[in-house]
Amino acid sequence: MVTDTPPRKSDLDAFRESDRITTLDIPKNAVLPEFAKAIESAMKAQQTQKVRTACAGFLSAASQFYDVPECTVRVLASRPLRVREHWTTELFGDYAPDTKVIRVWMRTAVRKEITSFGTFLSTLCHEFCHHLDFQEFAFADSWHTRGFYERAAVLYHHARGTPQKRLVWAAMAGGRWRIDWPKTNRRSA
Repeated sequence: MVTDTPPRKSDLDAFRESDRITTLDIPKNAVLPEFAKAIESAMKAQQTQKVRTACAGFLSAASQFYDVPECTVRVLASRPLRVREHWTTELFGDYAPDTKVIRVWMRTAVRKEITSFGTFLSTLCHEFCHHLDFQEFAFADSWHTRGFYERAAVLYHHARGTPQKRLVWAAMAGGRWRIDWPKTNRRSA
């Protein structure tokens, strides 16, 4: 995961604020983990409608907890694949702030297999954090900052019931950062 390049002057203060906010409050109850388990179970059974229903419940409960307007979810089949001469990308999910719609894809792009539950849940949490950026924090944009990735990780690990990893960041050119996964994973071991 790589952060976005910091924007020009007009949005730089909000970008820096997003980078500073590295945590989220999380519900004290088990409602999000319960919905996460329902998503996992439905994915294993390859029941798209039940995955959609469990995702909608997860997002509704999260929206209620954070006191933001609800967003809707579309659970789609195979991820879009973009192929260029020297690279290929897959779209795992996206969020449209104007319609408050999250789209997540349940199958891999090439082999059309059910994606891993961890990847799917991580994408759902990531897209919901974009929703929070617009609704809770009132940012004009939702940048991929270190803070954004940290917030998404807090939500994911709470929902998954796994210990929070302390992310280790490595600086890149142009004011960007990437997660140093080997160092992150060594610290968590």
